Amino acid sequence: MSDLLIRGGRVLDPANGVNATLDVLITDGRIARVGAALASDAPVFDATGLVVAPGFVDLHTHLREPGEEHKETIATGTAAAARGGFTTICAMPNTQPTMDSAAVLARVVDASRGAPVRVLPIGAITVGRQGAQLAELADLAAAGAVAFSDDGNGVTDSAVARRAFEYASDLGLPIAEHCEDPDLAAGGVMHEGAVATRLGLRGQPSLAEVTMLRRDIALAELSNARLHICHISAEDSCRAVADAKARGVALSAEVAPHHLLLTDSAVGATPPDGTRGAGYDTNAKVNPPLRSASDVAACIEALAAGVIDAVATDHAPHALPDKQCEFDVAAFGISGLETAFGVLGTLVAQDALPLETAIARLTIGPVRAWGLDRDDLRGLGTLSDGAPGDLAIVDPAAVWTVDPERFASKGKNTPLSGMELTGRVVATVSGGRIVHEERD
Repeated sequence: MSDLLIRGGRVLDPANGVNATLDVLITDGRIARVGAALASDAPVFDATGLVVAPGFVDLHTHLREPGEEHKETIATGTAAAARGGFTTICAMPNTQPTMDSAAVLARVVDASRGAPVRVLPIGAITVGRQGAQLAELADLAAAGAVAFSDDGNGVTDSAVARRAFEYASDLGLPIAEHCEDPDLAAGGVMHEGAVATRLGLRGQPSLAEVTMLRRDIALAELSNARLHICHISAEDSCRAVADAKARGVALSAEVAPHHLLLTDSAVGATPPDGTRGAGYDTNAKVNPPLRSASDVAACIEALAAGVIDAVATDHAPHALPDKQCEFDVAAFGISGLETAFGVLGTLVAQDALPLETAIARLTIGPVRAWGLDRDDLRGLGTLSDGAPGDLAIVDPAAVWTVDPERFASKGKNTPLSGMELTGRVVATVSGGRIVHEERD
């Protein structure tokens, strides 16, 4: 059934400036009308006391398929997305084999057919994400790639990066860069600071991010290309993005939820669930690393001001052996799809971020950043007439405790285990179908 009437919720549609108690009617999988006391024979979902928003859009998801299905599959990853209120997710190309050819990209697209949420593929910038030889970017675009990225690796060869920006500019697609200077990062496993010194772990300075970010801004400006900064984490990076936007560079940026809530102290903290020893929490090992309190504050401020366009999960699921090991050899990454709204809702409850802004950065922000509202996705990220019938229905006041054992994702790796968050996804509607519902 792709017809549905959502009755009596507080409708928040930032793109259209809507913030009122209204009904939303979906017909044939698309938004038919938003208004008061709508009449319809469609099945009714009572949203009284809840917030009804466009379905969330994630620009940065690792689905692990093909090649690492023991960590995640398209089926489990899209189920996790639905639980998190996400109805559109963009799949990063660090699969095995890499999504550096039209054939591998088509394999992912085919595998995602029938999934509860929409999967949009991201093509690799270089062959094997090795940074040496450009992938066939035009072929990837023709096969449906919505952006290009070597995420997990930055394109460190400036000549190769410049050619990538030039080709991407001609194709009208963004380059999504993992900004990290490997020489400055120098094998660091967490943020360079007092916590790393106390724990005896190698630190990675924020300069490693900022240096590469400034180079990419210069190359994008030279090539008249669209640059997207993945998982921004540092105060100086926020400042550099603001400066570049002020002078008209075609630039967008995302921040991951964990970089808005946690600091590097999470690495040395005793987890609330008591399942691991004090300190050296490998579930808090992520790249870029969790940084200082001033970096967190700067990212929240930049998100509120629109310097950062989108919240993107950087959902990076891992198998237990990847995390239950020595910190130095543990894998980087957090499983983030199912906790993203809870993290933002917690910031809203703390008066650190308005709810309307949080919703905007999960919906229209990512859509505009990559120009995703084209062809059959016209109106994506909005509740405009004719837009895809995608909704996230949330209770911003609900308090809940994170239990990774209840995740739909195979990845249980999260430093939020046992933490109370405020704000929960009650239901997710994708193309007019309820693909997730959880009520008390």
